[in-house]
Amino acid sequence: MQCVKLPISVSVEINLLLVAVTVSALVTRLYGIHFPKAVVFDEVYYGQFLSLYMKHVFFIDESGPPFGHMILALGAYLGGFDGNFVWNRIGAEYTSNVPVWSLRVIPALAGSFCIPLAYLLVVELGYSHSSALGACVLLLMENSLIVQSRFMLLESVLIFFLLLAVLSYLRFHKAHNSSFRWFWLVTSGVSCACGIGVKYMGMFTYFLLLGLAAVHTWHVIGDRTLSHVSFIVVQILVRFLALVVLPVIMYLGFFYIHLTLLYRSGPHDQMMSSAFQASLEGGLARITQGQPLDVAFGSQVTLRTVSSKPVPCWLHSHKANYPVRYENGRGSSHQQQVTCYPFKDVNNWWIIKDPGRHSLVVSSPPRPVRHGDIIQLLHGMTSRYLNTHDVAAPMSPHSQEVSGYIDFNVSMPAQNLWRVDIVNRESDREIWKTILSEVRLVHVNTSAVLKLSGASLPEWGFKQLEVVGDKIYKGYQQSGMWNVEEHRYGRSQEQKERELELKLPTHSDIKRNLTFMAKFLELQWKMLTVKNEESEHKYSSSPLEWITMDTNIAYWLHPSSNAQIQLIGNIVNWTIANLSLVVYSLMFLTYLPRRRRKVEDIPQDTWEQLVLAGVICFGGWAVNYLPFFLMEKTLFLYHYLPALTFKILQIPVVIEHLYIHLCCLIVLTQRKAFGGVILGVLCSVYVSYHNLSPLTYGQPALSSDELAALRWRESWDILLRKR
Repeated sequence: MQCVKLPISVSVEINLLLVAVTVSALVTRLYGIHFPKAVVFDEVYYGQFLSLYMKHVFFIDESGPPFGHMILALGAYLGGFDGNFVWNRIGAEYTSNVPVWSLRVIPALAGSFCIPLAYLLVVELGYSHSSALGACVLLLMENSLIVQSRFMLLESVLIFFLLLAVLSYLRFHKAHNSSFRWFWLVTSGVSCACGIGVKYMGMFTYFLLLGLAAVHTWHVIGDRTLSHVSFIVVQILVRFLALVVLPVIMYLGFFYIHLTLLYRSGPHDQMMSSAFQASLEGGLARITQGQPLDVAFGSQVTLRTVSSKPVPCWLHSHKANYPVRYENGRGSSHQQQVTCYPFKDVNNWWIIKDPGRHSLVVSSPPRPVRHGDIIQLLHGMTSRYLNTHDVAAPMSPHSQEVSGYIDFNVSMPAQNLWRVDIVNRESDREIWKTILSEVRLVHVNTSAVLKLSGASLPEWGFKQLEVVGDKIYKGYQQSGMWNVEEHRYGRSQEQKERELELKLPTHSDIKRNLTFMAKFLELQWKMLTVKNEESEHKYSSSPLEWITMDTNIAYWLHPSSNAQIQLIGNIVNWTIANLSLVVYSLMFLTYLPRRRRKVEDIPQDTWEQLVLAGVICFGGWAVNYLPFFLMEKTLFLYHYLPALTFKILQIPVVIEHLYIHLCCLIVLTQRKAFGGVILGVLCSVYVSYHNLSPLTYGQPALSSDELAALRWRESWDILLRKR
C-alpha cells in the first residue's frame, strides 16, 4: 500500500482580462434592469405566453419553438409570478405581483455571458488576447445588444447559445488529444439544439456548423495516418450522434416538456384538431369525454372540418334558403342553406341515417358505419337531408351548391346519398371513429366531395362560410376532410323529442388521450403552416435598412417625461463592422487566386486561420442576414442582432491580420500611428455609446433639444413629448 505524499498542490490559472470583461458585461447588462417597471415593447408579446405557462394553459406560438418561452417562464417561476397580469399594451405599469427583476434577469445574464464567449471564440480562432479584448470592448459598448439583453426578450439568449455552439465545436476540432474533446462536441450539439429551441433563426448557424463539420469529417476520412477503419467509423458516428441525433432528441424533449406543462384548455385550442382539444383538461374535453367511440347508423354528430383555414368550423344548416337570384343575376336552387359555422350551435347537429331504413335511432346492438358505406345526413333541427346537385355554388361557381333538400315539386329530385371515405383508415373495413377518423364525404351521384371553400357568404348567408361540392377534388386536402367531434347515440324517433335531446349536453366520464408524437406532429405542423395575418408595423424595416442603420425601434416612453428606451445601434461600431466585411472580402479575393498561382503571400497556417475566421465570422453574418431577404414576414431591427454579433467579431480578425501581415514593411513610427488610429476608433465607439446611453437605459431623461441632437440620422424616430 502506497502512502499519498504530502503536501498536495493545486495550481489555478486565472485570466484577469476574461474576468474583467465578464464583470463589465454583468454591470452594463444587469444594472437597473428593474427599470422601467412597465411593459417594454415585445414584453407584451412574450408576457402573454408567460401567464399561460404559469396557469398551465395551452397555447401555440407559430413564430418559434417553446424552449425560449420556457426559459423566460423559469425566471417567472423562480420569482414567484402567479400569471395574473394583463399584457395588453406597451407601457402598462407592472403590478406588485410581477417580479420584474426575475423576468428580465435570465436574458440579461445570457447577454452578459456573450462577452466572455466572444473573447474565448476569438482566441480559439488563433488570434491574440489583445484582439479578443478588442472584440469584447466593441460588444460591451454596442447599445443595441445592451438594450435587447435588459428586457424579457429572447435575442440575447439566442446569441448566447449560438456563440457557445461555435466555440464548443472549435474546441472539439482543435483538441485532438484532450480528454475533454468529446465533451466539447456534445456541448456544441446541445447548444445548437437550444439555439433552435429558442428561435428558428438558430437553424442558420446550425447549418453553418454542420457544413463545417462535414468538411472536417471529409478530411478525417482522407487522413491516411488514421489506418484503422473502425476508428474512422467511430469518428463519423460520434459526430453524427452529437450534431444530428442529439439535437433532434432535445428538440422533441422541448415539446414534450411544453405539452406536459400546458395540459389545460385555453384560447388557442380551436386551432387544433378535435382529438388534440379532447386531450386537454377542460374545454372540449368536458364535452367529448365518454362519447361513444364508434359512429353508428342513428348517431347524432357534429362534423368539424379538419382545416383551420380561415377558421375552424362545423357543418351547419338553418331555416333560411338560398336567394332565388344572387347579386350578379345567377340563379340558385332556393333550397335550404348549408354552411360552415365557426361557433358551437344546436344547428350543427346531424343524424347519420341508413338510406335503406326509416329509423333515425341507434339499434341494439349498434350497427357501426364503416369505410365505403353509403349514408344520408339528416339535419337534426330542420329534418332536411344534406344534398348537392349540378347547380353552381353561390361564391364558388366552379363548384356545386350544397343544400338541405326541399321538395319543391319542380323536377329537382333529391341527391342526398354520400359515401364515407375514411382517409386515415388502417383497413378497408375500418369503423368510423369519433374524433379520430378523418372522413371524406363523396357524393354518390356526382362524385363531388363535400368541402369548405373558405369564402364567406354575404348578408343573406349571415357571413357564414361556404360549403361546396368539389367535382375536381384531388389528393389530400384538409378543407375536404371532416371528423366527428360531438357524438351521441340517438334515442328519439319523433322530431320534437329529438330537438329536445339535441339541446342537452353529451355525457362525460371517460378521458381520451393522444400520444405525444401525435400531438407533437400536429403542433409542429400548425406552427409551420398557420400564419397570422401580417400587417405593416410602424417600426418594421427591411434588411437593407439594417446594414446602414437607417432604422430604430421605440421600446418605451415615460408617461410624463422625455425618458425613453430606443433600440439603436452604436453607429461607429456598425460602420467599422461594415468596413471589416469589405476589407475581409477584398483580402480573401486577393489571396485566393494568388495562392492558386502558387504565390504564397502568407504562410499556410495563417491562410487556414484566415479562412476559418471567415467561415465563422463572415459566414455567421451571412447565414444570419441574407435569408431575411427571402422571408415574407414583418421584420424588425432586432432580427439583425445575431448577424451583427458575428460581424463585430470580424473586426479584430481583420485588424490583427492587417497589422501583422500587411503592415510588416511599415516603419515603427507608422505602426505606432496605426495603433493610434485603432485607439482613436475605440474612443469613438465609447463616445457613441456614452451619448446614446440615455436611450439605452431610459435614464436620465433628456430635454427635447438634447434628444434632437441625438437624431444622427433623419430616418431615426426619436420621440419628443410635446409641451
